[in-house]
Amino acid sequence: MRVAVTGGGGFLGSHLCEALLRRGDSVVCLDNFSTGEPGNIAHLLPNPAFEFIRADVSVSAEVPGRVDAVAHLASPASPPDYLRQPLETLAVGSRGTENALRLALRHHARFILASTSEVYGDPLVHPQDEDYWGNVNSVGPRSVYDEAKRFAEAISAAYRRTHGMNVGIARIFNTYGPRMRPHDGRVVSSFITQALTGEPLTIYGDGKQTRSFCYVDDLVRGLIALLDSSEAGPFNLGNPVERTVTELAEMVLELTGSLSEIQYHPLPIDDPTRRRPVITRARDALGWSPEVDIEEGLRRTSAWFASRPADLSAGAAAIRGGQEDGMPPPRKYAGAVSVTAESVPAQA
Repeated sequence: MRVAVTGGGGFLGSHLCEALLRRGDSVVCLDNFSTGEPGNIAHLLPNPAFEFIRADVSVSAEVPGRVDAVAHLASPASPPDYLRQPLETLAVGSRGTENALRLALRHHARFILASTSEVYGDPLVHPQDEDYWGNVNSVGPRSVYDEAKRFAEAISAAYRRTHGMNVGIARIFNTYGPRMRPHDGRVVSSFITQALTGEPLTIYGDGKQTRSFCYVDDLVRGLIALLDSSEAGPFNLGNPVERTVTELAEMVLELTGSLSEIQYHPLPIDDPTRRRPVITRARDALGWSPEVDIEEGLRRTSAWFASRPADLSAGAAAIRGGQEDGMPPPRKYAGAVSVTAESVPAQA
């Protein structure tokens, strides 16, 4: 099978590309590295079954040759990224999704959308199953991501109904693992970066808000199970074990042996207070459930971060002291990356 992966240079996209190649598929990765990292796919470039096309899918999504499936993952996904790029986030959720759908339509290909648990907003129903319609502030600072993904789901469903397309939707809950960026503002990467560099761990709010953390290998298995099926969904993909943010911080401190303290900052606007997926539908229809427990996942992730001290140090500086409510960290990030965007060919 030849699979086009939009956003294939990102954290999750690069793991999906790698897993597809490992099982014998051919992969075409489309990315403009607005938030992805060239180093994420550098090790894949020598593989003859892997092709890279530099593309902003909000403008165009063209892939020469046969395409059997399209996995649309292109989008900023961390709050600092989508707060810094609000119009780009809306564009890739709308025009980018339609361009990816048109690519699949032209090739009569399976299409899967990487949506998000953020479509539930700050949920009034707990835990969240796929029948819950959500509680989203359509004009708040987070709406550029929440509503972009809600629109992406709507247009994907419309293409399925109108054109009879083979479309599947995944709602992805908090996912973590190697290749997360130290400065991306997500809670797991921030805590590990701060713990390993001796910086205070910054908690927003009182730390009692909950999240459910899924290791990236498990999440990718779920995406591939959806890709291989003809199921429409939507499907929640995430770990149903719920933990408070304070519990996560204490776990990271224990696993890393860090003596860092914990500091509390104001909770950002519209930040959800509880988040836990019901995954019954994915279990029954896709035969999927997570397998890696959080202690093992955090151990693997911490080891990966620790192996990159220059990036770790630069990332710690970028997130030092937390951020004001609703504000992204500085645009500039002096990370040490061995492969630059310019060094990756336009098509390999």
